[in-house]
Amino acid sequence: QVQLVESGGGLVQAGGSLRLSCAASGRTFRSYTMGWFRQAPGKEREFVAAISPSGANTYYADSVKGRFTFSRDNAKNTVYLQMNSLKPEDTAVYYCAADEDVTGFLRTTAKVYDYWGQGTQVTVSS
Repeated sequence: QVQLVESGGGLVQAGGSLRLSCAASGRTFRSYTMGWFRQAPGKEREFVAAISPSGANTYYADSVKGRFTFSRDNAKNTVYLQMNSLKPEDTAVYYCAADEDVTGFLRTTAKVYDYWGQGTQVTVSS
């Protein structure tokens, strides 16, 4: 069982930056692929980024590529999402998620992820 707790959300002006954190409990954290998803009001939850268990591989949605950076510190059981050049369309609740799958694929579908945090609100004003 893994518990995930996000933090770092807030209100920022367009062009600004935020860093989200997701702290995980459990000794098997380092074996999980981790993902970030987001959900805006009235929209479905969408994939943002994924990172391999070692942190060596990452994958991003086209909408955030070049602006967001996903990293992890397995010694601290924490993942981070550095968000730069934020746009109003980035406004959403951001969720981190853990995938127990051991194939090594960085999956982009929310339903395959096994554990979820409670979410943190990110609001970007224009």
